[in-house]
Amino acid sequence: PSPFGALPLSTAEAMASSVGSKTDLLNVLGDVKARVQDKLGIVDFPMPQFILIGKQSVGKSRLIEALAGECFNFISGTLGSRRPTVLEFRHGPGLTTSKWYVRDRKTNQWQEHPIAQVMQIVGGAHEELGETVSAEPIYVRIESASCVDMQIVDLPGFRDFALDAGRQSLADKIAELVTTFMQDKRNVMLCVEQAGDAATMSTLAKCRQIDPELKRTILIRNKLDKYYADLTPDNISKWVDGFGDLPETLVRFALTLPWWQDGTSCPKPFNQLKEDFNQEDLNQMTIKGLSSRYMATIGFRNFTGFMEKKIEQMFADAIDPVLSNLKDLKTTCHGQKKDLETEFNDTDPHRILSTTRDCGISFSTALTHVMEGVLDLMPVMNLEEELRAFHNYHQTLGSTHFSMLPSEDFCGLNDYIDYLRNEIQIATFDVEVNGGAQFRRLMLEVEIFLRFSEIAVEIKKRDVIQARGVSMSSLTWRDVVVKLLSHEAHLPLQRRVAYVGERIKWFFEAQKDAVLEFMEKLEGSPSANLYSPLYPKHAKLIKQNAMIKHAVYETYNNAAARQLRLFVDLFENMLTSTFSNPWVFLKGATTNPTTGDDLSEAMLPSFDDTKGRIPKEIESRTGMEATLSRWLTDIPTEPHEIDEAVDMVQMLVLKTYSFIRSQVCDQVELFSESFFKLPMMRRLEEDMALIELTPEDQANYEARRARLVPEIKAASQSLTEIDWCIERLDSFKLKCGR
Repeated sequence: PSPFGALPLSTAEAMASSVGSKTDLLNVLGDVKARVQDKLGIVDFPMPQFILIGKQSVGKSRLIEALAGECFNFISGTLGSRRPTVLEFRHGPGLTTSKWYVRDRKTNQWQEHPIAQVMQIVGGAHEELGETVSAEPIYVRIESASCVDMQIVDLPGFRDFALDAGRQSLADKIAELVTTFMQDKRNVMLCVEQAGDAATMSTLAKCRQIDPELKRTILIRNKLDKYYADLTPDNISKWVDGFGDLPETLVRFALTLPWWQDGTSCPKPFNQLKEDFNQEDLNQMTIKGLSSRYMATIGFRNFTGFMEKKIEQMFADAIDPVLSNLKDLKTTCHGQKKDLETEFNDTDPHRILSTTRDCGISFSTALTHVMEGVLDLMPVMNLEEELRAFHNYHQTLGSTHFSMLPSEDFCGLNDYIDYLRNEIQIATFDVEVNGGAQFRRLMLEVEIFLRFSEIAVEIKKRDVIQARGVSMSSLTWRDVVVKLLSHEAHLPLQRRVAYVGERIKWFFEAQKDAVLEFMEKLEGSPSANLYSPLYPKHAKLIKQNAMIKHAVYETYNNAAARQLRLFVDLFENMLTSTFSNPWVFLKGATTNPTTGDDLSEAMLPSFDDTKGRIPKEIESRTGMEATLSRWLTDIPTEPHEIDEAVDMVQMLVLKTYSFIRSQVCDQVELFSESFFKLPMMRRLEEDMALIELTPEDQANYEARRARLVPEIKAASQSLTEIDWCIERLDSFKLKCGR
C-alpha cells in the first residue's frame, strides 16, 4: 500500500520531488488567508489547519523550529504552555532575514517585533493563566526564506504525571482543551510520538478514539536515529509498518530532527544541520535495505513535501465552502454598507428633523397593526411574567399612589397570581402574547382587580349622626347616604382606578420592542406588500441611530404618560359625579323584555310601535332607582329609632356602593378604550409629527454623522477585499477547470 494513504504512488513521488515548491494553490491559500485575516480582521475563518499534538518532550517544539527554518524557544514558564499558539509560516524567497509578528489580542492587527520580544510576549500570554488554561490562542507569524507555507496550531502537551493536585488539575484541563481541538473535523492532527513500539503510542491512541479510521491523522515518529542499531534488513519494513499495530491507511513519517548535546550550542547552521540529519535518515534506511515504496515516508524533507501537497489537497476541497462563506460575508457587508449610507443621508443636518419625525410617524402607525394582532412577534409574556415585571418596575420607582394588590387579604403578589391562575382560571394566563391579545387579557385582570374594591372602614353610628346635621332646608336620608359614600367609598375605588391606569400605561410602554420588531421583520417577508414599504427602512434607522431611537421612544413614553393623566382625571371626574348623585348613575339600562332569540319575524317598527315603546323603556330604567327610593323611605326618622336608622343607612351605603362598583367594573373596558387606548393611538402620530430636536440632539447627530464616514469607508474597503478574494478563487477554479 502507498504510505500516503489513498494517494497513488506516482503522486507520492511527485510530492517528494516538489519539496519546497510553492504552487499556484498555495499562493491562493496565502493571499486569501492574508486578506481575510489581516484586512478584514476575521480570525476564525473556515479554512483547514493542522494541529500539533503530543506529550511533553517528544520533540514538538523542535519540529516547529524545523518548519520555521530557525532555532528559537517559547518561554512558557515552569508549567509549560497552557493555551493554543497559532503559528503561521510564510515562505518569502527574497527575504534575507526572518520577520516575526504577533497579532495584538485587542486590535486583531499584526505587529512586528524582534524575535526576543516575541518570545517574551508568548511566554507572558501563557504565564498570565497561572494554573488554568484558555482556548483563546495567541497568534504568531514568521516570514522567512527557510520556512514552508502552512499554518499549525501548537497545542499544550499531554502530561502523564503531576507532582501535586494543582498540577494534576492543570493536566486534566489541558487534556480537555486539546480534545476539543481534536474533535473539530476541519483539523488535521499531526501526532508526534517517539520512534519506538507502535503499540505504546498513547497520543496516537487518543487520536484513534476521536478519528477511528485515522483519516485526518498524520503520525510523526521522531528521534529515528536512536533506533538505527535496532533495525536490520529483516525487520525494517515491518518496523515502518508498526509490526501490524498501525493501519495501512495511516499516513506516517519517521525522521530525525536536529539535536545536539545539552549545554552546547548548535554545531552548524540550523538549516544545514536539519539537512544533514535528513540525509543521514535516508542513507541509513537505504543501507538497512528499506524498500523504495517506504522511502517516501523517511526524513524531514519527505515530510515537508507531503505537507505542501496535503495543504493543496485540503484547500482544493475547501474552495467551495470558503467561496460560499465569502459570498455570504459579501451579502452581509453589502447590507451593512447600504444601511450606513442610508443613515448618513438621512442624518443630513437639513433632513434630520424630518427623518426623525418620519421614523416616529411610522412607529405610531405600526402600533395600530401590532394592536390588531401580529403573529411571531417578540417579546411576549404570560400574565405571571407581566404582573411580576409591572410590580418590579413600580417597586423600583417606589410608587405609593395606588394599590399594588386588590385586597389586603392577599399575602403578596404570589398569592394574587395563584388566585388568578387556579381560582379564577383565566384561560390565557400561561399563554405568551403581546399586542392586542395582551391588552384584552389585561382588561380582564384589571376588572377582577376593581371588583375587590370595598369600603375600607366600618360606618359607625357617630358617622351617620354627624352626616345628618342640619341645614337651611331639611336633610334627607338620601343626602346622608351621598355624604357617607363620598367620604368613605370614593378613595378605595379611586386608588384601584389608578392601578388600572398604571397597568395600561405600562402595557403600552412594553410594546415598543414588539412594534420595532414588526417593522423590521417585514423586509423580504410575504406580507411586506400589505404594509408601508417605509417600515423596514425606518426600523433600521431607529435601531442603528441611538438619537432617533431616544427621540421616538421618549415621545412615545410621554404620550403614554399624558394619556395616563387624562385617563385618571376623566375617571375621577366620572367617579366624583357618580358619588355626588349616584341615583342618576344607577338608572337601569333600557331593555325590551319581549325581545326573543327568534329574528325571523324582525321588521321595522311602525310609528305607533315607537310611541308605545318609549314609555315602557323609560319605566324600565327606574327599576334600581325605585328600589333604592323604597329603601330610603323605610328608614325611620324618629329620634328614638336612631339605632335602627343607623343600621339601615349602613346597609343602604353598602348596597349602593356595590351597585356603583358593579357598574364601573362592567364598563371598565369601555372607559379604558375611550379614555386611554383610542386617544393614545389617535394622537400618537400627531405627537411624533411635532418632535423637536434640542441643540444637544443636533450636536449628537453631527458627531454620529462624523463617525459614519470612516465606517462607510471601512465597509467599502471590506467589500473590495471580499470581491478580490472571490475573484481570486473563481479565477483559480476556472484555471483548474473545477
